[in-house]
Amino acid sequence: MLVHEWVAQSGGSENVFQALHDIYPDADLVCLWNDSTGRFDEGRLKQTWLSRTPLRRSKALALPFMPATWRRLANEGYDWALISSHLFAHHAHFVGQPAGFRRYVYVHTPARYIWNPELDGRGTSLPARAVAAALKPLDRRRAQEPASYAANSAFVQARIREAWRVESQVIFPPVEVEAIQAVDDWRTRLTDAEQEVLDSLPEGFVLGASRFIPYKRLDLVIKTAEAAGRPVVLAGKGPELESLQAAARDASVPVHFVLAPSGPMLWALYQQTALYVFPAIEDFGIMPVEAMAAGAPVLAQSVGGTAESVVPGRTGALIPFVSPAEMAAGAEAAMDTTRVERVSRAQDFSRRRFEERITDWVGAA
Repeated sequence: MLVHEWVAQSGGSENVFQALHDIYPDADLVCLWNDSTGRFDEGRLKQTWLSRTPLRRSKALALPFMPATWRRLANEGYDWALISSHLFAHHAHFVGQPAGFRRYVYVHTPARYIWNPELDGRGTSLPARAVAAALKPLDRRRAQEPASYAANSAFVQARIREAWRVESQVIFPPVEVEAIQAVDDWRTRLTDAEQEVLDSLPEGFVLGASRFIPYKRLDLVIKTAEAAGRPVVLAGKGPELESLQAAARDASVPVHFVLAPSGPMLWALYQQTALYVFPAIEDFGIMPVEAMAAGAPVLAQSVGGTAESVVPGRTGALIPFVSPAEMAAGAEAAMDTTRVERVSRAQDFSRRRFEERITDWVGAA
């Protein structure tokens, strides 16, 4: 049995869940609700009662019901479960599960807005802090039930130890390194319209690519490009678009937007950029590894998972993004690295490497 919080149409944790499903294609699947279309076999994917209610449209409103829901899963002869958790899925308990039932929990993060509100603004409000205070003891108690834990980075491993007081091993998540490196020039895989957009971009641009949401700090990509005296390309979509467009109008360098790029378009941008900049504090950070896989130098946040993938002096540079002088120096240092080193380093985070580590951990199950 494979377990995941909820299944969105896209997302980093969903990509991990997909990779787990590819390793164990005959396993049944369970989630709170499924918002994807055709991603998983509907006959094998079981959803909880929350999927039949309006609560599925609001994670905040559904949150108080999740812990109890995870404790009442139907057991259909399962003797093991591999659980993908970033909120409460690690609470999963199958009614009547047999003695010796094995639980393997792959942790993307202990819930940020409960345990680390400084990393997630959703946890800073008074109501959120009150809910967190009530849920922390339960969350820790459930985490201490018999299970084997894996964390997606040493950064998360330390937070698991602090929050739940349990030990874990580090298994980095899968990145589509093989797919990115299978094509020498992703421009050749673009539509005519995409090629026209790519051709319109200035040479030597700094790239910021992610969801347009506050904690990704794409405003710091603009500031870094200003410090380096280079044009900017921001690729993605999200609610911060208008704010970023306002920042672009005030910037001292040109800022271009590529909205909702396809996979091939994003990978072509990685190949064409002079520097990929990633200021967010992430649990792991898949996109910096994608950029390295495509050969791009990376300037990333010195705190969090990016400090485990980006190697200063070899594949890029790490800075806390505090001052323009630091950003300019970091950009120069990152661009002084070699493409061969970047491409080679990315292979340490390939899907093949992830599959090997997972099967070593779980075994034949």
